[in-house]
Amino acid sequence: MTVMMIVTTHCLILFPSTQQESTKKGNLKRENKAYSYKEQILELELKEEIKKKKGIKEELQLTSKQKELMQAQLERESAIRKKLLELDRELQSALSLLAAVVTRKPSGLSQHIPLVIHSFLPLFKSPLAAPRIKEPFLALANCVMPAELTNLGFLVGHVTLRLLQPECELDEAWGQEELGAATVRAVSLLHSHTVQHSNVLSAPAFAFCFPFLKTVLTETTNDSEEQEDLLMQALQVINEHAQLRSSTASPEQLVDENGPELLPRVDMLLLLTRLIGTGAPRLQVLASRTLTSLCASSSGEEGCGYAEQEEIDVLLQALQSPCFAVRDAALRGLLELEMVLPTVDSDEKNGLNLLRRVWVGRFDVEEEGRALAERLWETMALELDPGLCSLLIGDVIHHEEAVRQAGAEALSRAVAQYSRQAAQVLGKLMEIYQEKLYRPPPVLDALGRVISEAPPDQWEARCGIALALNKLSQYLDGSQVTPLFQFFVPEALNDRHAEVRKCMLDAALSALNTHGKDNVSSLLPVFEEFLKNAPQDASYDSVRQSVVILMGSLAKHLDKSDPKVKPIVAKLITALCTPSQQVQESVAGCLPPLVPAIREDAGGMVQKLLQLLLESDKYAERKGAAYGLAGLVKGLGILSLKQLEIMATLTDGIQDKKNFRRREGALFAFEMLCNMLGKLFEPYVVHVLPHLLLCFGDGNQYVREAADDCAKAVMRNLSAHGVKLVLPSLLLALEEESWRTKAGSVELLGAMAFCAPKQLSSCLPNIVPKLTEVLTDSHVKVQKAGQQALRLIGSVIRNPEILAITPILLDALTDPSRKTHKCLQTLLDTKFVHFIDAPSLALIMPIVQRAFQDRSTDTRKMAAQIIGNMYSLTDQKDLSPYLPSVIPGLKASLLDPVPEVRTVSAKALGAMVKGMGESCFDDLLPWLMETLASEQSSVDRSGAAQGLAEVMAGLGVEKLDKLMPDVVATASKVDIASHVRDGYIMMFIYLPLTFGDKFTPYVGPIIPCILKALADENEYVRDTALRAGQRIISMYAETAIALLLPELEQGLFDDLWRIRFSSVQLLGDLLFHISGVSGKMTTETASEDDNFGTAQSNKAIIGALGDVRRNNVLAGLYMGRSDTQLVVRQASLHVWKIVVSNTPRTLREILPTLFSLLLGFLASTCPDKRTIAARTLGDLVRKLGEKILPEIIPILEEGLRSEKSDQRQGVCIGLSEIMKSTSKDAVLVFSESLVPTVRKALCDPLEEVREAAGKTFEQLHCTIGYQALDDILPALLEQLDDENTSEFALDGLKQVMAVKSRSVLPYLVPKLTAPPVNTRVLAFLSAVAGDALTRHLAVILPALMSALKEKLGAEEVEQELASCQAVILSVEDEVGQRIIIEDLLEASHSADMGMRRAAATLLNGYVSKTKADYSAHTRSLVSGLVRLFNDRDAVVLNESWDALSSITKKLDAGSQLALIDDLHRDIRTAGNEAKGETLPGFCLPKKGVTSILPVLREGVLTGSPEQKEEAAKALGLVIKLTSAEALRPSVVNITGPLIRILGDRFSWNVKVALLETLTLLLAKVGIFLKPFLPQLQTTFLKALQDSNRSVRLRAAQALGKLIAIHTKVDPLFTEQLNGIRSAEDPGVRETMLQALRFVIQGAGGKVDPAIRRSITTTLLSMLGHDEDAMRMASAGCLGELCAFLPEDELQTVLQQHILADVSGIDWMVRHGRSVALSIAMKAAPSKLCSEEYSAEVVDMILSNAAADRIPIATSGIRAVGFLMRHQIESEGGSVPAKVSTHLVKCLQNPSSDIKLVAEKMVWWMNKEPTPPMTPVLIKPILKALLDNTKDKNTSVRAYADQAIVNLLKMREGGAVSQSVSAILDTASSELLTEACRRSLTKIASQVDSGEQIDDTILT
Repeated sequence: MTVMMIVTTHCLILFPSTQQESTKKGNLKRENKAYSYKEQILELELKEEIKKKKGIKEELQLTSKQKELMQAQLERESAIRKKLLELDRELQSALSLLAAVVTRKPSGLSQHIPLVIHSFLPLFKSPLAAPRIKEPFLALANCVMPAELTNLGFLVGHVTLRLLQPECELDEAWGQEELGAATVRAVSLLHSHTVQHSNVLSAPAFAFCFPFLKTVLTETTNDSEEQEDLLMQALQVINEHAQLRSSTASPEQLVDENGPELLPRVDMLLLLTRLIGTGAPRLQVLASRTLTSLCASSSGEEGCGYAEQEEIDVLLQALQSPCFAVRDAALRGLLELEMVLPTVDSDEKNGLNLLRRVWVGRFDVEEEGRALAERLWETMALELDPGLCSLLIGDVIHHEEAVRQAGAEALSRAVAQYSRQAAQVLGKLMEIYQEKLYRPPPVLDALGRVISEAPPDQWEARCGIALALNKLSQYLDGSQVTPLFQFFVPEALNDRHAEVRKCMLDAALSALNTHGKDNVSSLLPVFEEFLKNAPQDASYDSVRQSVVILMGSLAKHLDKSDPKVKPIVAKLITALCTPSQQVQESVAGCLPPLVPAIREDAGGMVQKLLQLLLESDKYAERKGAAYGLAGLVKGLGILSLKQLEIMATLTDGIQDKKNFRRREGALFAFEMLCNMLGKLFEPYVVHVLPHLLLCFGDGNQYVREAADDCAKAVMRNLSAHGVKLVLPSLLLALEEESWRTKAGSVELLGAMAFCAPKQLSSCLPNIVPKLTEVLTDSHVKVQKAGQQALRLIGSVIRNPEILAITPILLDALTDPSRKTHKCLQTLLDTKFVHFIDAPSLALIMPIVQRAFQDRSTDTRKMAAQIIGNMYSLTDQKDLSPYLPSVIPGLKASLLDPVPEVRTVSAKALGAMVKGMGESCFDDLLPWLMETLASEQSSVDRSGAAQGLAEVMAGLGVEKLDKLMPDVVATASKVDIASHVRDGYIMMFIYLPLTFGDKFTPYVGPIIPCILKALADENEYVRDTALRAGQRIISMYAETAIALLLPELEQGLFDDLWRIRFSSVQLLGDLLFHISGVSGKMTTETASEDDNFGTAQSNKAIIGALGDVRRNNVLAGLYMGRSDTQLVVRQASLHVWKIVVSNTPRTLREILPTLFSLLLGFLASTCPDKRTIAARTLGDLVRKLGEKILPEIIPILEEGLRSEKSDQRQGVCIGLSEIMKSTSKDAVLVFSESLVPTVRKALCDPLEEVREAAGKTFEQLHCTIGYQALDDILPALLEQLDDENTSEFALDGLKQVMAVKSRSVLPYLVPKLTAPPVNTRVLAFLSAVAGDALTRHLAVILPALMSALKEKLGAEEVEQELASCQAVILSVEDEVGQRIIIEDLLEASHSADMGMRRAAATLLNGYVSKTKADYSAHTRSLVSGLVRLFNDRDAVVLNESWDALSSITKKLDAGSQLALIDDLHRDIRTAGNEAKGETLPGFCLPKKGVTSILPVLREGVLTGSPEQKEEAAKALGLVIKLTSAEALRPSVVNITGPLIRILGDRFSWNVKVALLETLTLLLAKVGIFLKPFLPQLQTTFLKALQDSNRSVRLRAAQALGKLIAIHTKVDPLFTEQLNGIRSAEDPGVRETMLQALRFVIQGAGGKVDPAIRRSITTTLLSMLGHDEDAMRMASAGCLGELCAFLPEDELQTVLQQHILADVSGIDWMVRHGRSVALSIAMKAAPSKLCSEEYSAEVVDMILSNAAADRIPIATSGIRAVGFLMRHQIESEGGSVPAKVSTHLVKCLQNPSSDIKLVAEKMVWWMNKEPTPPMTPVLIKPILKALLDNTKDKNTSVRAYADQAIVNLLKMREGGAVSQSVSAILDTASSELLTEACRRSLTKIASQVDSGEQIDDTILT
């Protein structure tokens, strides 16, 4: 402030000219007659400018007064500067000292740092100090922070300065990072280091960081989830350091830097109380926990400091907080500080203050707060002090309401104990009331303006006094009552503040209820006198109303006949109109006792109130009427509701749809009736509910609000029985379709949150699940109602920890799929210190129940953990309703596949049973016992065993003693199912864990069960027994030695490897326990002979077991190292390495024991034992050297001569192992005895010995190389010829091959493939040759085919074939497979039939029997086999067919589809080779096309559109190439898919292909398709309507083929005719006409005459159609029909239409007739050439041919051609001259079109098989054609050539040509010769064209 004054003064002194100038301007006149104001200003400015130019300076003249003031100011400034300089010097001095100390860093320095930091912080606001202390403050980081965190310290320091905004400049480099980001980074680093990695800072280091954390927590705005996470991290850092404790290890240190003494505890407490009061719920909970931890650190206990009074004062001050969470945390903190709190005896002032605060806390408004304060009071054994009464008045008038309420109660209880002080306290309260009532007026100046406002009204203090008077009234004596009421009336009840008036009225009523009866006579006059004398002023209205209420309350003590009662009641009724809820409530409370006195008038009053309730326009009147009505009903009794028709009137009102006030009034009445009558009104609640539900969705806002209030009142007053009445109807309403009803019932269910606590716990379990279902309702308003209802339930939660996470719980209920996991994690992370109430459970339990159904393992695990934790924090009766829904989830989790989930679930069950007793879980134990014996899964049994163990532990040792005998007995039984035994043995895994030492007595009885189970035939039982054994050993090792060890020794040598494995594991565990080492270490090293054992552990084992048993155990373990099973070897090696310290030395010690065991094993019948012994022998040789060979070899030679095969086999195995472990030289030394031994063993009669000998041979070959082959194989080959030994020798060879095929095969193959080929030996050896056989296939395959070729047809062929197939089937590698397939396919096309047969046979055998995947060669196989279908040999055909069938059967759908294109190409190629004939491979009896049909069928059914088309075309080709008889078995398989696919929506090209195929099939085997007739007809008719022309045309052709097998053709003709008539699309009609023509061709003679006549009429009507295509199609049909018309109809058609006179008719009609005549001549030439029509027909034809119109002429020429062919065929080549002459003219016509048609007809009528024309007839035609060969038109020339070839029959020879040439002139002959040379000869050599000559048939 002083600095600011100096600056201001300087400004005034340094810049006086500005002031002076403004003064000059101020003295100017605004206007002047001569100059305006603006002109005057300009003049002044001009004068100033002239003075500046001239350099004239105007000095300011000060008056003497001003000079004095200036001098005084300068002196003051000088003094201030001097003081500031002094302060600066002192500061510099202090900081210099500090810098020196910090540089030296003496021990103990850091203890003073917190105080330095505390001193620095305020100085940052000083402009003088801030620049000086900036650097020292930052240097402190280096002083207190650990070396590795120095950078973090600097970061925190700089960010702290930036947050504090000191009065100095900061380092710009540190300011480059945005402050928010830097803050987040610093907090994250602190959190990561201290919280996540648990590396807490020392107390001084934390003190340095604390200002930063405090600023973050107090200045950060919590408006996002990220910000809240930041605050949580900062608070977690504080929480970690609040738990610092001193170390007692170094007593020389007075203060431990890592202890709590140096923490800034006061500042921390202030911060935490602030956070608890203002922070978000999550912060609140954590801050509360942190405060408790911090207080514990000052509790004076070990490792803790001692709280200072300043800390205690912070907590005591917090007890006056308006926030209960702060008061709660402060009380918990004080409880932690119990040992260090002051008492009245030790510190009177502070002790009395503590006593006062705890005493007030005992009467806190919250029950939990009262309980905590009571606990503190009792713990400290505090006693009330008389001096406290006067002190408590201070709490009564406190500004916080919670303190006032508690203070009032505390004061009254104190006065109750010290009643003598009652009068004094009462007087003091009244005196203080007067003080607080006075409010000085505002201070005014002389003009009446407000200088300072009046102080605020202290109404809160007066409220507190009223509360105190209320509570004190019961402790007053009679003499103090009247003065009290004289204080109330009129003064206190007329307080200026409404809230004070309300409280004073409550106090007066309370006093009246206590003392009214005894003081009626003295009090009534006081009230009457006031009412009589009080001024009729509005300011007294409130007092008058209060006095009326007081009189009403007092009147209940008057006699009912007293005349004063009725006037009082009348006044009360009048007071109901007062717009004050308190007045109306008080009146309603006064009325019931007064009703008996006015019973005769009560009916009228009720009616008046009902009218007011339902009709009044004023809200207050209607509300008051509701209160009055409820009060009267309560006085009259519940029956009055019916007697006075109150309920009926209210029901009518609530149903009034027109007047909202009536509905609102009725709801007011129901609300008040509920509140006043309580449980008595319950029977009516059920009737009210439907109306209430409707009102929730009312259109009027006021009605909805009234419905809300009514619902809360209903629920608040429900009893348990009432809940049962109401709840079903509400839940049923949720099923209604009306959303309004649903929403109403949801709101009512939400209102149930206001039920009494007892009812709340019973109804919420039913409500919340239903509300969660509503959240997914289709109507938005119902969803919103559900959310609001859940929020209401959340709002009545009392537990602060749950309250903090209520939003998370509601999120999880609203969106369970995404929010459940987070919610469960939050619940688990929350540390509960308060009891969990019913509303909390209602929100938590549905989430937990749903979590049990989740697929996530973590979610189910967390749910089980939460359930387990609940039972120690919850009232059992609150939790019991949830048991039915929770137990199934827990049971399911108990059977979860994840072990952790099972463990947590079992513990939860145990906790529940322990907490609630066995009686609550009647079916649990039986279910566990049943599941324990479940056959389903070992997981289920494990879960049941674990659950049962935990439940038994929860029920105590008594339950164990009761159940264990049965468990042991069941586990010991042999005759029970293995899964039952497994379940009971599992109990032995978990019971030791749950009971610990209490289980020791049962160890002995269960060991026999475990050992017996280790040998069980079921692996899962053995595994369980092993785990049980390990558990027993780990927990009761000493007890287990004597009982377990003998059995384990025996198990080491058991025949079953599993028992050996279990024995090794258990023995290892036992030895680890004895030797005191851990078996968990890894023993994986480079050498298996590395040891980890010690001499000490060896001594321990010998001491515990003795030498003999120790040798047996170690020998068994050593042999286990060579076990046949890897797991046994690994386990034995692991145990050996850990317990043995030196392997060679130990081996020498146990060698005698080991050798005796080995000899026994070599002679054992168990193959595993023999192998183990042999391997151990080899291992011994390897470890102990070759010196022991001379001792071992003779023993083994002797063993080979043994009669026991087992011993001989053991010897072979032993020899192999010895050779493995021995050098080549050593083996060569003993080779003279070894080779004969091996040779003999290879021919041993027993296969097992031969197999072992084969392995010995392998080892021998590895050791001595090729010499082994020369020594052994020739002898084996020789013995193959010996009948006695051939079989053994062959098997010996096989064994040799199995182990050394790559070395042996090159030796054997040349010998075996030389003629005669020994296929039997090859087959035998190939089974074991493996991939080595592939490289010899090039030699073997030809040999096999030659051998098979020679045996074909002989008796031995089957045996030879089996041997050959065995060889090729043994090849499974890719290369070998390729060689076999390619060579066999190549041989199958050999010129030698025998080779073809052999190759085909072998190929068939290979593809049908091989297990190898030959899919890569499928295409080449199919191609080659289809080509073989042209072979003429039956054997080749059948074998190739079978091979192809085998291939297609093995193909999956995808492979079949991929094959279609190639298959089609192959069939086409084979068909081309067949040259139009059928394929023999498709015509095999009983086989047909079924070899390829599956592929094509799959293509048709499931292929892509392109594949379907290709498959259909291929199928059509197959049909062409197959005989009808061969197709017959496959007709159904072909037709069905084609029809099915044709009915689907596919592209036109697919349909065309399918229709073509069906047409071919109908043409070939039509009669066999009769069963499909209806489907085919429907399909074809549907296709006729298709949008694609090609599809329609193919359908028409198909119908023509189908009609041939039709028996009833009339419906089809009718349908066709109707279709033609009704078709709108010309294209469709055109194709339908073609279909009709084809149908007529096939069945024209079968049609009904009437239908035929209709067809004729229709066709005749279309002959002149405008469209050419339609005209020609109908004419074609008519012409075709002529062949089937009876004589009369034919005559009519010919005479009246076709042959009728053409003069004068339209050319189109003539064209139609000419086309019809042409087709009729083609279809029925014999009928038209009969005598009756012949002449007319010929004339009409020639007339048409000569017509001017080219279409008519072309149809005429076609008719000429048809006529001439008929005449040539019938007359033997003769034709009338007139006709032939006309044809020649047509050939010579100038029109190319005419010539072209004429040439085509010459070509067509001379096609085979017509006889040749006569030379005379040919000559003119030929000459015309020869001329045309020179025509300009290419088509004319080309067709002229074709016509000449057919005319001269050149394809049949040259006879006709020669005969015609003889009569030709020279020019024509030359032309003919030239034409022959040019093209005719070439054309004649080609197949004739199949072109359609009829242009009426659509294409």
